[in-house]
Amino acid sequence: MLARIALWCSLLWLLVKVSHSLPADTGLVRRDADFESVRTRLKDDHSGKGGDPKEKYWHESTFHPHYDGRFAEKTIAYADRRTHLSNLIQSYLATMDDLGAVTWIMHGTLLGWWWNRKIMPWDSDLDVQIDESTIHFLAAYYNMTTYHYKTEQLPEGKDYMLEINPRYIHSATDDRLNVIDARWIDMDTGLFIDITTVWKDKENPGSGKLNCKDRHHYLEKDLFPLRESYFENTKVKVPFAYTEVLVEEYGQKSITKTEYENHKFNPDTMEWEPLRGANVGGAAPGPGVRPGKNRRPGSGRRRPPPR
Repeated sequence: MLARIALWCSLLWLLVKVSHSLPADTGLVRRDADFESVRTRLKDDHSGKGGDPKEKYWHESTFHPHYDGRFAEKTIAYADRRTHLSNLIQSYLATMDDLGAVTWIMHGTLLGWWWNRKIMPWDSDLDVQIDESTIHFLAAYYNMTTYHYKTEQLPEGKDYMLEINPRYIHSATDDRLNVIDARWIDMDTGLFIDITTVWKDKENPGSGKLNCKDRHHYLEKDLFPLRESYFENTKVKVPFAYTEVLVEEYGQKSITKTEYENHKFNPDTMEWEPLRGANVGGAAPGPGVRPGKNRRPGSGRRRPPPR
């Protein structure tokens, strides 16, 4: 009996100790997936963690904002990047389909789909969205899981990791350092897909208004029901009113301008082809979108809240 009492006292003491060690606001301990915990082939960490604010979860590489420095030490050449991005989105879409997760492409990735169902050749990252139930589901069961995926382009396959930002639970738009809720990361090249959650407007329940932490706003009828299509030869879902969504975000020229970022769209081949003698090594937002200071591809114009 005394032994049993001692055991219960020990367990109670441990529970009290743990409860006092956790932050009162969330009940969770914030854990960074630092270089040492996920390292693969690199000897040194090339993430920007050392110079980032401590509240920021994602630490993009020191050499390019669209690479994860825990897995990459340099950018990929233009001639090879699109192949890696294609495998990146194929692996993501196939995995989310297997898991039963609701997701769809958005921003610059959706713009590439609109033109020819492919990634625009100057892009260096990809954007998708998910709904509230999906982010909770992925965070609860699949955070920090890795997947080996093979394609015809890369028959030997490679590893990808799903990582959830623990600050995803804060759905307000005031946390400007953590607008990306999750990422699907190529553990070989450091390329990644930004995953953002679409939340119901808590201030106007039942209104059909939706928003993201990156301050994009939508109506339910803009996005749902999702349409089924193909992107990079893989099944994909896109917003219901995709043309209206793109024009609202990027302007009318984004779906009419056929020359951009040293490329010209060829309607016969249905491809964005480099202009002769042009420098095609960079990355830009998309046709008709005027680049701004520190603007990343796919940011474009922010949509005002629907009325």
